[in-house]
Amino acid sequence: MPSDVRFDSPAGWTDTDPVPDTHALLSSLSRLSLVGPVATATVALVGAVALVVLLVAARRSSRRALGIAGAAAVAGTLGAAGVVWAVGRPLPLQLSEVGIAAVAVAVAGTCAAGAAVASRRGRPVPLSPGRVIGADGAVAVVAAAALSVTAVVVVNRDTGRYPTLGSVVGHRPPAAVQFVDFDAVPGPQHRVLSGTPVARVWRPPLRATRDGLLTHVTIPGARSGFAARPALVYLPPAYLDSPRPLLPVLVLVAGNPGKPDDWLGIGLADIVSRFAAAHQGLAPVVIVPDALGADDAVPLCLDSRLGNVQTYLAADVPAWAAENLQVDADPRAWAIGGYSYGGTCAVQLAVNRPDVYPTFLDISGQDEPSLGDHTETVAATYGGDERAFAAVSARDELTGGARPAAVGVFVAGEDDDEYRPQQQRMYAAAAAAGMDVRYYELPGPHSGRVWTPAFARELDWIAVRTGLLAP
Repeated sequence: MPSDVRFDSPAGWTDTDPVPDTHALLSSLSRLSLVGPVATATVALVGAVALVVLLVAARRSSRRALGIAGAAAVAGTLGAAGVVWAVGRPLPLQLSEVGIAAVAVAVAGTCAAGAAVASRRGRPVPLSPGRVIGADGAVAVVAAAALSVTAVVVVNRDTGRYPTLGSVVGHRPPAAVQFVDFDAVPGPQHRVLSGTPVARVWRPPLRATRDGLLTHVTIPGARSGFAARPALVYLPPAYLDSPRPLLPVLVLVAGNPGKPDDWLGIGLADIVSRFAAAHQGLAPVVIVPDALGADDAVPLCLDSRLGNVQTYLAADVPAWAAENLQVDADPRAWAIGGYSYGGTCAVQLAVNRPDVYPTFLDISGQDEPSLGDHTETVAATYGGDERAFAAVSARDELTGGARPAAVGVFVAGEDDDEYRPQQQRMYAAAAAAGMDVRYYELPGPHSGRVWTPAFARELDWIAVRTGLLAP
């Protein structure tokens, strides 16, 4: 997929219907950039003119007053820097040299304006009955105000807090996800923030990253020998900041036939972007590995004659993440989910490898790994050995007395006459085994009409379970 593809939510930003002229004007003003080159050049010009005017207006102030103003400017700038540092620790200094200079000039200008007002030079300008200031003082006050506005705009450019005019009143453009090559992803950092829940220790930097990244990666089957196609990885904005929070990991599996990128059609990019935007850039790191090997392959999430997919998902994927990503390695911070075939994989891994995936989301899955027929499935996977199959089939294991330390959610479509009964049987087996599980149904058949809202609905729960958010 091209590197410039972006997944932007159009809400509030694409006007396809005719709108009144006033609405169109306000919409255009709302989009005006406060950090672009035009805004930067305008502010620089205004600041330069204001500085010259201020110097002229304050030229006749006493040296003593100007000296006091200069000292106050230095003290005020250092004090402001100290406050920012105290509040922002352990964050690094985040204002540019130009931003620091703009703040210092604004503070000095304010003090110089005060000196000019105190001098009362020039034609008197009435403030109120019995109170006047000199013309030089009045001009100096206006110039100082312009310098203050300039400083605010320059600092905003550094921090990116208000990218557009509309964002000042809360009309922010939607968060986006951009596709990049994995080589462009920032590498490991020496300074990370760890703690549970992550949200309690995370303090986003002033210039926090706003958009997440999507990338394709090759996860080799070093232990499993499974030949997987490229995986899809989502990195939330907070992962790209410094210091980086140690984030949990959510592994998602697509349906069959299918491929990892099918999760984009389910709404992965939009859902996780909105979640991150609502939680100061925090979201799980999402890995969507290939659990098929080919569009028409059905190896099932087992270690069998069809391939060692379970080992691939439970060993190779976490090992790749530990080597190539900076994420929380604690199994409690890992979850697995999927829809249809992926949902079956999720519960299979949770039951067979709760040491790796103690949290699962099974959306429209089956009650056992299947090629369509039970006898055919057992023959293809274990040469007809029913005992070998029952030893790894999640429902058979639970019925046989397995008590995995896993917590999960089962979701089915109300109109899914084939998979809904299987989900109900799977949930009943898990509940009877003493597992902490939930089951519910959503309107719709065996399709994205169910899978998309189910994923969006349970992402908060996954975030709590994996230690990202507080309960």
